[in-house]
Amino acid sequence: MHDAHQSERVTIAAEPGDTKLTRPNTRLNYFDHDMMPIRIIVTNDSDFALTLDDARIHFIAGDNTVVPAATDDDLQRRMITLGSAKGTKIPLPMPLPPITVHHNVDKKIVDDENDFGFQTTTVKPHTTVAGYLFYDMQGLTPPVLKNATLELRKVRFAESNKALDSFEIPLNPASKDGSGTTH
Repeated sequence: MHDAHQSERVTIAAEPGDTKLTRPNTRLNYFDHDMMPIRIIVTNDSDFALTLDDARIHFIAGDNTVVPAATDDDLQRRMITLGSAKGTKIPLPMPLPPITVHHNVDKKIVDDENDFGFQTTTVKPHTTVAGYLFYDMQGLTPPVLKNATLELRKVRFAESNKALDSFEIPLNPASKDGSGTTH
């Protein structure tokens, strides 16, 4: 699934992680917490560098609900359950109070971002960059990929600051009938 701008020589593709085979092997299971991973691939065949610094990459559901890419804070709020937020209590001899050890969810999120996210927001001429973004699917009508699109705005050429036209990538579920998509 892609959108190619032939005149600018830029192609952007997307691969939703709606099945186990298309999801990254992350430390945390974002998908089971209603966070859809989508791999974004930007190919710049032009002679000028692109910048994604100001880019807006939104998931547009079939009912036109706009979902921005999740921030680290969004992921932390979703991934920390009440049980993990309380931590594990370690009993100590009296009279010291027990010490609470918190699970390090935010470190895992940062490590996942370092391993699977975009390593740069600059796409040099004649190169390709890729990374995963996560989208909050909670509250969307399943299957969420039915009639959905990924929209990218404010992709620019770095030197001239000239904005490219928006990219609109129709998204399809991994299975042909959409039944493989549970979220």
